[in-house]
Amino acid sequence: MSSSSTAPAVHDPTTISPRVIAAGAVGSIVEYFDFAVYGYVATILAVKFFAEGDPVTALLSTLATFAVAFVLRPVGALLFGHFGDKFGRKNALALTIILMAAASGLIGILPTYGAIGVGATLLLVLARSLQGLAAGGELGGAASFVAEKSPRAKRGLFTSTTQMGALAGSLIASVTVTVLNLTLGSDVMNDWGWRLPFLIAIPIGLFGLWVRNGLEETEEFKAARKSVATVKQTPVKTMFMRHPGALLRVVALSILLFSAYYVAYVYVNIHMQTVLGFDANFSYLSTTLTLLVSVIAMPFFGALSDRVGRKPVFLGATIAALVLAVPAFLLFEQGGVVAILAHILLGLVDSALMGVALSTYAEMFPTEIRYTGIAFGFSVGAALAGGTAPYICTWLIGLTGNPLAPAFFVIVTALITLIPALRLKETKGIELSQV
Repeated sequence: MSSSSTAPAVHDPTTISPRVIAAGAVGSIVEYFDFAVYGYVATILAVKFFAEGDPVTALLSTLATFAVAFVLRPVGALLFGHFGDKFGRKNALALTIILMAAASGLIGILPTYGAIGVGATLLLVLARSLQGLAAGGELGGAASFVAEKSPRAKRGLFTSTTQMGALAGSLIASVTVTVLNLTLGSDVMNDWGWRLPFLIAIPIGLFGLWVRNGLEETEEFKAARKSVATVKQTPVKTMFMRHPGALLRVVALSILLFSAYYVAYVYVNIHMQTVLGFDANFSYLSTTLTLLVSVIAMPFFGALSDRVGRKPVFLGATIAALVLAVPAFLLFEQGGVVAILAHILLGLVDSALMGVALSTYAEMFPTEIRYTGIAFGFSVGAALAGGTAPYICTWLIGLTGNPLAPAFFVIVTALITLIPALRLKETKGIELSQV
């Protein structure tokens, strides 16, 4: 925590507008809906956009394209973070949601490999790249906006709703794919039905743009802009030169959050089908129930961090990941209710991390670089352990033949996060304008 901010103190708000909460969550809904749909139909995309041959190689290529968006997230974080810290959170957030919805809609209308060959693969990579740029700027801005609008005593609770949007987006994606599979059947789904979820992102994005339109900038941001020193700063330079410690902490704390997210909510669905041989409908049902429970639980973890502190929640969830990863993957092999309960347990670990993360990160950076700091640190963590997670898990099983290999990936990332979690300074209830 730094005291370098030159912004005057801002009166602590006593409440928060429901529209602010919706504005923070809706971008995450679009982002994670898009990303989750891609993961859920990865086996279909492998056939549609890559050359025929070894199905494992095609799936790995599809997951590598999934990871491309995460590689570009830090770039998007720097671009949108600079814009949002210099010119306002509201306008930057409008741009991110437009770009995400447009990129997803593009995937829904792309010609396949069978129609235009490698051109289809390149267009898919382009669409994923655009998604990555937009996603890099989305969450940092939404977290900054909601945190700065929230009462100090309930910042953890209200900021967690932004992350609820992430799980809600994945939940909507899971429900959508499940319903389409049940109603259209696998043949139609494999033929053209896979396009529908991507096209659905367009009206969701337009709704999100409407929600965000007309919102007022935060008092924290307006106060910071009154400082001549702040106006002259370059957010990216200030972040790297004055707050490298906070930035590294956000990256390290995000490693487990992202690995657990994409293992629990994306990869396990693939694992159940390709490794354990479970029916696709069972896999989608398990994922959907896990997401539902995790969404419901997340505000509890956010509120808990307001009561006991950010550090105990972060540390407890990290230790839980270390202890539960291997047992969860062992229980997956049992199938049925046991496998679903194990899946839910793994999802709750990430729900706790997501519930406390954004309020913690917002309390690490001063107002003039808060958007850039959260966005870049979070995006680097996503690039390192999020987009790569399904690929690494699939590759590890192919290399070792051990169905428990993904659990060890979770454990390694948990050990990385454990170090900053142990050293985390408690920040609950601080005044953001004085960070």
